[in-house]
Amino acid sequence: MSESPSTPPPVRPPSLIDTILSVLASFFGVQSHRNRVRDFSAGKPMVFIIVAIVLTVVFVLSLLAIVKLLLRDAGV
Repeated sequence: MSESPSTPPPVRPPSLIDTILSVLASFFGVQSHRNRVRDFSAGKPMVFIIVAIVLTVVFVLSLLAIVKLLLRDAGV
């Protein structure tokens, strides 16, 4: 017997790349509806939290490195 047309197709869990892209999109406040539904229905919260913490640390360390480089070039 065939499935009824009202049942949605199964949502695949996001891959690591999908998770990273979703976290980056959340940093900017933009996310497609389809990805948001996928993240909330099939994603594991702990994976998103860990990726967000890692990306935040990378972002802060990058800013510190850029500032130190600019200050060194300015002679300060």
